[in-house]
Amino acid sequence: MKCKFKVMSFLLRGFVFTILLTVTANIVPAHGGMPDVPAVTAKAAILMDAKTGQVIYDKNGEQRRPPASTTKIMTALLALEGGDLQQEVTVSPRAALVGEASLDLLPEEKLSLEDLIYGAMLKSGNDACVAIAEHIAGTEANFVLMMNQKAKLIGAINTNFINTNGLPAKNHYTTTRDLALITRYALKNSTFKKIVGTRSKVIGTQNKHYLNNTNRLLWSCSWVDGVKTGTTNEAGNCLVASATREGRQLISVVFHSTDRWQDSIKLLNYGFEGFEYVRLLRKGEFFDTIKVKEGRGQEIGAVVSSEIGVVSKKNQPDELEKIVEINHDLKAPVYKGQRVGRITVLAGGKVVGSVDLISDRDIKAMHPLNIFLKLFNVSCNNTPGLKTQ
Repeated sequence: MKCKFKVMSFLLRGFVFTILLTVTANIVPAHGGMPDVPAVTAKAAILMDAKTGQVIYDKNGEQRRPPASTTKIMTALLALEGGDLQQEVTVSPRAALVGEASLDLLPEEKLSLEDLIYGAMLKSGNDACVAIAEHIAGTEANFVLMMNQKAKLIGAINTNFINTNGLPAKNHYTTTRDLALITRYALKNSTFKKIVGTRSKVIGTQNKHYLNNTNRLLWSCSWVDGVKTGTTNEAGNCLVASATREGRQLISVVFHSTDRWQDSIKLLNYGFEGFEYVRLLRKGEFFDTIKVKEGRGQEIGAVVSSEIGVVSKKNQPDELEKIVEINHDLKAPVYKGQRVGRITVLAGGKVVGSVDLISDRDIKAMHPLNIFLKLFNVSCNNTPGLKTQ
């Protein structure tokens, strides 16, 4: 990607803010013509790039709606993070009585935690979710508190769970944007990713449970690799879908859709055919030199802590803006990996990514006497009895 920049710098509280305005970004389209923005039947929908978190399509993405069984994404995530997958779980009478979509678990039946997660995600077992919650947190109510806390930590601030499975309940809601954020986070867990991409599985030892994934797209589309369906009268037909092509993964969420399968495929095709990932900076790439005060070394290199890139239209490149903050008031000691600045990337005035700049080396502090002598231009080597420590 070729860029021309106009540069302006000013000093504020020890940081230099440099605004780099992208005038051109010659991104060559893979084919002629941008696909039309899809018309979907869902009352709320979103399409998100899994790598960057950028939103490619948004229809009522902040509208609070009941999520039905897509709630189970959070239930599975917490079980994976907080439990031993091989540990045996005894199903309580309370869990066994939970109705609607069910694994038909029996009181005192024993399954591994892993089997219960498969049962919750593939067959949408409401009873499995309660069994998971009671095993992890003692009660479903305690587990729900954990779900809501985790949602806030992920950034899903317009989400409130009342139960673990998505059965209709007052004040049980989320948004398509929040659910995409939760799913993006969950997909970083390799076991979660494997489970939601599984078509069929047999679980249980005392009783065999034969599971077929309710996500039809896994059966009809080879590049779809997750995630979860949800259906209630109030929520309508919902689907969180993920798909991967040529190393890019996208996440779509549709709520209250007339045709959730077709809506999801439209969104995913739109994202793959009309957009591409453009890397701006590589991990470890040198960015700038920063002088260090009162240190044995004179300067450090500011390097990029992780790769940063953006998703851009293939034949209509966005105008990008980079805001660079660098601490030019560094004092020793400075440690390798220490944050010394930050780069924020905006597209169309919206933040689409950011990355820390870190020190590439350690700089030890000078002895206080050396600092004093340096102020008077005196060399330690010429001062009898004084050695650098």
